Amino acid sequence: MDYRLNPCSQKVQEYLRTMGVDAQVREMPATTRTAKEAAQAIGCSAQIAKSIVFRTAQSGRAVLVITSGANRVSERRMSELIGEQIEKVTPDFVRESTGFGIGGVPPVGHCNPVETWIDRDLLQFDIIWAAAGTPFTVFSIRPNQLQSITAGRIQSVT
Repeated sequence: MDYRLNPCSQKVQEYLRTMGVDAQVREMPATTRTAKEAAQAIGCSAQIAKSIVFRTAQSGRAVLVITSGANRVSERRMSELIGEQIEKVTPDFVRESTGFGIGGVPPVGHCNPVETWIDRDLLQFDIIWAAAGTPFTVFSIRPNQLQSITAGRIQSVT
């Protein structure tokens, strides 16, 4: 059925297959743009893996933080972990860095390599749900699989 997926979501589906992850990208009837909307559409709570892109202030590189939908990323904590101040980004920076728009940024399948950090709180769940390229698509994955395919560093990010 993924032949009917939006091209951005199809890219995520193909990436997952290439990485050996048996996950199906799903199109939801309601928006999944925010963690709250995703949780409502899926019928869960903190199992949402929200992708937040930051920019390092000095080197200008993109940093992706995948955090629990219930958490807020501490920019101070992330700056300490990275060793460089981070700053909020524009929608254009997100699209240029990942190939995806805000509200649908998946944790994988980016057009450029992105330094990735994963919230330790996500490890408590058997399954987590992540964006799949659009504000209406998601996929489920085990936290250890997500870490493996992103090479994300696991830390407390709050």
